[in-house]
Amino acid sequence: MFEAINYTVISIDGDYAHLQKTENPTDDLKLVARALLPDSIREGSLLKYEMLQYTLIN
Repeated sequence: MFEAINYTVISIDGDYAHLQKTENPTDDLKLVARALLPDSIREGSLLKYEMLQYTLIN
């Protein structure tokens, strides 16, 4: 039912991160609260969104 989506962290702006889909980089950036993301993310980190959770894959 839920398909996994991979994102790249483009930038971190205070309590929010701007994410870009890796499969379709022309889509708009997604703004996500840092509280929903793994603590160790950095700009350039790769994330997987699956089952309503973000996990670090790189």
